[in-house]
Amino acid sequence: MADTRRLTDAERESAKEILENARQRISAMAGRNAALLWAVRRYVYIRLQYDERGTPMQRKMLKMKKWMAQKGKCAMCNEELPERGAELDRFNSMKGYTAANTRLVCQKCHREDQAKKGFA
Repeated sequence: MADTRRLTDAERESAKEILENARQRISAMAGRNAALLWAVRRYVYIRLQYDERGTPMQRKMLKMKKWMAQKGKCAMCNEELPERGAELDRFNSMKGYTAANTRLVCQKCHREDQAKKGFA
């Protein structure tokens, strides 16, 4: 598994400036309207997640393709995958959810693998 890219101190400072700028612009847009502030934050948050992970529908379609390619078996233990709850596992998190960069695994195997890697 490739190392995940980390920010340098200078890059982190630049990222903090971007974040602070975004917060200020969102606050200015919302004014004193707490509901609008929440809605704009949520909108931006979700769209940034989509930039990294793709949309839920894109991931659902990828799961279906992986299910068929793996004949309904977990890529790690080769047991039957549950009808619900199978998870996409990325080989390299920075490369996103693509057919070449993922495998479909059962929740148990995924949790064990993440724990071995120190992510759980």
